[in-house]
Amino acid sequence: MNLSGQPLCPPAARRVLVRVRCVWRAPVAKDLGEVSREGTDWMARLTREFEAGPSDVWQVLTESDRFALWLAPGTIEPAVGGSVALAFEGSGTVINSRVTAFERERCLAFNWSDAGEPERPVRLSIEPSGSGSRLEVSLGLPGNEDMAKHCAGWEAHLAMLEAVLVGAPIDFPFELFMRARQSYKALV
Repeated sequence: MNLSGQPLCPPAARRVLVRVRCVWRAPVAKDLGEVSREGTDWMARLTREFEAGPSDVWQVLTESDRFALWLAPGTIEPAVGGSVALAFEGSGTVINSRVTAFERERCLAFNWSDAGEPERPVRLSIEPSGSGSRLEVSLGLPGNEDMAKHCAGWEAHLAMLEAVLVGAPIDFPFELFMRARQSYKALV
């Protein structure tokens, strides 16, 4: 509690922190995204419901200072053909790509790849849901890549996104990533 008797951590932030700490202790299929094959490639779809409206989610997805809190430092030029430059400091991964779809407050898509690498398309779609919003992340990967690792990474980053939306940013939840990776391995 602070001096005026208010909780230091707002209720929505407490729910996010509890989810990050607990949801992967006993993962079950309903907690995971959908994974399938399309020819020889992998396809995955991860969905989240947020109390925040589409406009707030969009800002966190597209504004450099906001997406650096949940994804990586960098820039995304807001137009089809715009540059995508992300640098994941912890892993050394660098993404230099182009925006392939852009519809304000609805859709952002780009290749999750650096120049010369196989295409790994990612599409983030937002729609209103009740008084909040629903975010769907669609991923594509070459069939010889570790889908479990990529899905687990997105699970961790989506937990970070949810924490940013409620005003309680968190560091990369490595334990959640490891448990999610094991769960996705069991699916594929």
